[in-house]
Formats: sequence, structure tokens, C-alpha cells
Amino acid sequence: MNKVINKRISLLLLLSLVFVFLTGCWDQLEIEDRALVLGLSIDSVPANSKTEDDQTTHLKSANINLPKIRVTAQIAVPGRVPLGPSSGGEGSGGNQNPVWVVQVYGYSLDDALNNLQQQISDPRYLIHLRVIIISEDFARKNLSDLNDYLRRNPEVRRRTWLLVSEGEASKFMNINPPLQRVPTLYILSTMEKAVRSGKFPANYIGVFWSAESKWGESGYLPYVSLHQKDNMLIKGLAYFSGGVMVGSTTPIEIGAYMSMKGLDPGGYSVMFNSEDFGPLTLKFNDRFTRSKVKIKDGKPHITINIFLEAALDEHLGNNIRIDSSQDLKKLEANFQKGVLTRFDHLIKQTQQAHSDIFGMGEYVRAYAPSYWKANVRDKHDWEQQYSDLSIELNVKTNIERVGLKED
Repeated sequence: MNKVINKRISLLLLLSLVFVFLTGCWDQLEIEDRALVLGLSIDSVPANSKTEDDQTTHLKSANINLPKIRVTAQIAVPGRVPLGPSSGGEGSGGNQNPVWVVQVYGYSLDDALNNLQQQISDPRYLIHLRVIIISEDFARKNLSDLNDYLRRNPEVRRRTWLLVSEGEASKFMNINPPLQRVPTLYILSTMEKAVRSGKFPANYIGVFWSAESKWGESGYLPYVSLHQKDNMLIKGLAYFSGGVMVGSTTPIEIGAYMSMKGLDPGGYSVMFNSEDFGPLTLKFNDRFTRSKVKIKDGKPHITINIFLEAALDEHLGNNIRIDSSQDLKKLEANFQKGVLTRFDHLIKQTQQAHSDIFGMGEYVRAYAPSYWKANVRDKHDWEQQYSDLSIELNVKTNIERVGLKED
């Protein structure tokens, strides 16, 4: 009798456990019922401009004395986002816009997104957020609140791109590129392909946060602008100091930065006027860098040895031939003299702004820990010391190919 009872009890316990795994998706939410935000832009609002106060999170009587921001969200429209190139026929969404662009105001990104939720029917989700663009005016202010909100939000991926725009960032949410129907995917594709082709470092938002959290390194972001309304130009690096943007580089200086960091693959071509051979173009394929730190006269001294592999891509408008190893040696010497001037200019530019985007402070911390412990108490200390840091550059260029041989 007891055996029968025990069997029944065991069966009931087993069934109870089975029921736990058969509950199904009781809290399911279909993708069509979600407002998936693909891209965001953030602009500063001038103090004297009049904006609507939706009173979603506060009353007017609260008298919140903070500057407002304008947030423009690009939301995917279910069924209209194409999976491939559009043919314009049936089933491709026709000429319907695949995204819905909504503009809201707020005192912070969280406040603005709450106002956004009040204007859309479906719950908003940031799990597919791939691009955030902030205006230069906004970037030159303190980004601590923005970074804090994004870092604490579990929906935001660390591989999201954070970009700084020349002028208004909201314009990027309304571009209509012919190669891509979704503006955010066009911007994303531009950045990802720039990384693969060696035109830009893989500097995602997570990498930026990591640099900003280190005492011996300053962060930087892609600096972009609009050309002909629908073309995005990667205009340079927007570099930071003290948590705010303090300057930007030219596009060719992106290549100089990647050379000094030894980032591969090489992707930049450089046109210059050689003293011995006239105007020509070199294409760089590989980079390698090794840095050394030593204490000299009580202060750190950094030596950076840069090795570049290049090919002679083009020789313009000159009857002087380049057809021997001696000529290549002369050409290498000509280039090394010119590129040292460009590298030195980039270093001095960042030193004047107290922005160590090269992470030289991390080398000092690693290889001269006693100096670091005695002289650096926080990030601000190193950013001030970086402006007077002694840096020695050595460049070695090897030109591998000169093209087709002339008979």
C-alpha cells in the first residue's frame, strides 16, 4: 500500500515539474508590436528658442532650470524594412518610407525618450539601436549624463556607433541615400566598411567608454559631415579631454593616427611632392608600431618606431623615371621626411588640447609604474602632463611594388 502511495506522490511531483516547462510564452510580445529604434540624433537647443513642454515627466510649475536637447528617433516600420536591395515592385514596400522619424525635446536623453513613448503607440526598444549621432555643439558640453544613461541601459550594444556631426545631427536621420533605403543602415554600412578597408579604427561606443575610463588615455569619436544632402563624409577624429570634445582632425590625419597606433589593415593613399621625383602617390598596405618608455631627467620619454609597407601607386606629370632600388631608397627618404612633419603636427595638436588619444599614458603606467604612482593621481593630472610629454618618432618605410615594368 505504501509503495502505491509513494509511486503516486512521485508521479505528482514529476508532473508538477513538467508543468513548469510547459507554461509557454505567457509574456510574449510580437515584433510587430514593438517600436524598434534604429538610430538616434541629439542636438543642443539654444537657450532663447521656444519649444513645447509636453509635461510627460513633470509639470510646468516644477521650474526645471536646465538646457533642453532635441532628440530625433528613426523607428523601423514593420513590413517595410527591406531585407535586400529594393526593386520597386510588389512586396518590396513600393515607395513607402521604411522608417518613421519622430522628433522630441527633453532635459536629458531619458526625459526625451519618455516624451517619445507618449507619442507612439507601441513600447520603444533600443535593442536594434546601431547609430547615435550627436552634434558638435552638444559634444563640446559634458557628456557624462548621456554616457551614464547609455552604459546603464542593458538594451544598448557596446558595438553601437557614436558619431559627432558637423552641424545639426538631426539632418542625418532624414537623408535618402540611393544605395540604401534605410538611412541608419547606410551610416552603419559606411562605418563598418571603413573599418574593413583600413579607413577608420573599430572605435565603437564601448571602445570610447573604455578609453574615457582610463587615466592614461583620452577618447575620440568619428567626426562626420553631410555632403550634397545625402552623402556622409568621414571628416576626421573628434578628440576629447575632460569628457568634452576639444578639437578635430582632417581626414588624412586618420591615417596618421592609425599608423602611429600600428592599426591594420592599411587603407590610405598619400599624395605628396617628392624632392627628387615630383608628385606621386603611395598606397599603404601594412603598419607596425613599437613604443618604448624610459625616464629621462625625471620625466617620461616615449620613443615610437613606425614601420610602413607601401606600394608606388602613381607617378604624375614628370619625366623622371623610378626604375632602380636606389631610386626607391631616395623615394623612401623623401617620404619619411614629409610624414614625420605630419605626425609631429598631429601630436602637437592633441598636446595643446590635452587629449592623449594615442594612449601614451597607458604605456607610462605599464612601463614606469613608480613614476606613475608618484605623479598621477587622476585622469586630469595625466592630461595636463601629456601637453609637455617628450616624444621621439622614427619612421621606416618599405616600398614593395612600383607597378608594371616598362619595356
